[in-house]
Amino acid sequence: MTRKYLHINLKQQSVKEDTMQGEALVKAGRYFIAKTLLQSGAATVDPLSPENPLIFSAGPFAGTNFSNANRTSVGCKSPLTGGVKEANAGGTFSLALGQLHIAGFTLLDASDEWVVIYLAKDGSVSFHAAEVYMGLNNFEAARRLHEKYGKKVSLALCGPVGEYQGLLAGIAFSDSDRRPSRFAARGGVGAVMGSKKVKAVVVDMHKMPELHNRKQVMAAIRQYADLLKNDDIIANYRDTGTAMMADTMNHMGGLPVRNFSNGQLVDTNIEPLKMGGDFIRAQNIQRGGENSHACMPGCVIKCSNIYADEDGKEITSPVEYETIGLMGTNCGISDPDELARINFIANDLGIDTIETGAMLGVLMDAGEAEFGDVGFIVNMLEEIRKGSELGRILAQGAARVGVHYKVARVPVVKQQAISAYDPRVVEVTGISMMVSAQGADHTTGNVPYMVCHDKGIDELVEASMQAQVTNAATDSLGLCIFGRSVTIPQLEFITKALNDAHNTDLEPAFFQALGRDTLKLENEFNKAAGFSIEDDELPAFFYKEALAPTDKVARFHGPEVQEQINNWWQRNAG
Repeated sequence: MTRKYLHINLKQQSVKEDTMQGEALVKAGRYFIAKTLLQSGAATVDPLSPENPLIFSAGPFAGTNFSNANRTSVGCKSPLTGGVKEANAGGTFSLALGQLHIAGFTLLDASDEWVVIYLAKDGSVSFHAAEVYMGLNNFEAARRLHEKYGKKVSLALCGPVGEYQGLLAGIAFSDSDRRPSRFAARGGVGAVMGSKKVKAVVVDMHKMPELHNRKQVMAAIRQYADLLKNDDIIANYRDTGTAMMADTMNHMGGLPVRNFSNGQLVDTNIEPLKMGGDFIRAQNIQRGGENSHACMPGCVIKCSNIYADEDGKEITSPVEYETIGLMGTNCGISDPDELARINFIANDLGIDTIETGAMLGVLMDAGEAEFGDVGFIVNMLEEIRKGSELGRILAQGAARVGVHYKVARVPVVKQQAISAYDPRVVEVTGISMMVSAQGADHTTGNVPYMVCHDKGIDELVEASMQAQVTNAATDSLGLCIFGRSVTIPQLEFITKALNDAHNTDLEPAFFQALGRDTLKLENEFNKAAGFSIEDDELPAFFYKEALAPTDKVARFHGPEVQEQINNWWQRNAG
């Protein structure tokens, strides 16, 4: 079925409307972003200039209750890495877009004054003055926006750090309870929104969009939910959430601890890991918190949570593994209550907890504070909020802070912070973070459970590329990668559901082709932006410093990894 695509010129406050349908609409996420950015010539522009498009894209099931299928992709040239960026988030924003029959929109040029863009259910697009929201933290800004526009809207917010183009800034989206706490967090996309002087995009919620064969799609929605509910891997997400990965990484010795100087916070044979999923789950249940929470309406995975204090009062939602690893153990924090309070501050500022946690770890390694000093962390977050001279330095991210303070151990690739998987131990994920055009990001190709030490580079690259292709396709369809244990074995079913929704004639093989094509476009963009094989390398300390308790170092460098990847592409050219 046909959906609108909006080209919003901020300088002129004008809107050009196109239509998308069929296969083009199916490929409306990460693939569309890479293709559009490459064709626009964005690879050679200043990322914070008006010439950098900012793309918001919804998937083909957006607007329905198809479980974990309402993710929003945001894309631009990253001001953090200088390369291509697609960051995606859960929440209700794509649900709202889909319900207005909107496939997505691009923000072009830059506004002269700060604005709120309102996409109304009557089809209109209007520009409203944003002065009353400027400088506000996200939760207060969201409260005031809901006062004006009502409860039946979803928000995309530029926080106070994005306002001054701090590179830590993400874009916050409303969750299913109207918290502005689901983030397209990485790569500085919030700084690009700030450079365009867009404080918020408000979208009316309406009703399920038209579908080619509504009856068949509704049946598929129910069947897919049942498949997810009966999957053992999904059951673990629903039971413990992503925090369970902290237990796994601590056991494997791949957890980031004190700026990646150790791979294990505690020996669980001696004491429990309080920063892990098992402890957090039991404590949260005892306190009356919510341990299984859906960030998107209709999602049955429910990997999110609502973390409560000793009195049963909500501290934050969600507490997730990447935040536990980077803002928590990486900064020497061992108490989940302390982490949850810091997590809320970061959400309220609209900043990437991975990049921020890595930056704080570098700052502590520079001798600015002892690891575990929560007061110091809170003070630094306040400097970032204020945009003080110090705060603006810190808001540029881990790589630039490392240079400023002359720190040797700076865990970044392509100037973006490494996710919470030490590449000396979790080698496949490390390879994915090395070579991805997106910069260090586990979501490009995470294979956390694979035993790596007894395998050669050919096997590890094969696993990485398979994961990268799968995740690129999943991101292009607006699906959450946490459903892949069901999605990948059920490609025939997923393809039929897409055909029923949009009157396409796709075959299951389209999925792998979509992933490969997306990666090719992203790599082509980065090549045009000036990247080379020298950028596909881990920081030197990963090769030189053995990681306790496993005593492992990184084994493979960029050129030999790329040689294997070139071989992989030759074998998988279809």
